[in-house]
Amino acid sequence: MTLANVIGAFGLAGAAGLNAYIPMLIVAALAKVGLLELREPFDMLASWPAIAALAVLGIIEFTADKIPAVDHVNDVIQTFVRPAAGAVLFAANTGAVTWLDPTLALICGLLTAFGTHSVKAAARPAINAATMGIGTPVISLAEDIASALTTLLAIFAPLLMVAFVALLALAGYRLVRRARRVRQARAPQTAR
Repeated sequence: MTLANVIGAFGLAGAAGLNAYIPMLIVAALAKVGLLELREPFDMLASWPAIAALAVLGIIEFTADKIPAVDHVNDVIQTFVRPAAGAVLFAANTGAVTWLDPTLALICGLLTAFGTHSVKAAARPAINAATMGIGTPVISLAEDIASALTTLLAIFAPLLMVAFVALLALAGYRLVRRARRVRQARAPQTAR
């Protein structure tokens, strides 16, 4: 079970890199209803005040991330929030793993979430430019769905989550390549 926890922790941290509040809210809700056990100090996520705060912050991010230009400001702000959420989720999911140092768990979660967030933040301007902003809400909603599915798979089926994330990475890579090609095709030809 401990290897599954570690694999799931990477999934939770990666999901936090897309949207900090969706995985935290799912983990908090599952812990609140008893489907997930969180050890101290992470059990405070399942408190009603924490759940309410996560829901409000989640709604704000959900909305801000769908608006062109505002999504860029949101990504700048989230550069600090998403890695922190990833660190907390990674450490919370590996709390029962005795061989993993808690500091290392926090660092792994922070780096995983930051890596996912960096790819998202770097790809979004290319997608916005290629679609003239029309694709922003569609891509954002797809990221939110991917974050939720990755979170649920990380908790309930960590090995299946690995395959899902690999498919997401491939789809994302192809989408960004296509967006760059469209943007380059629209760019005016330079004088030769």
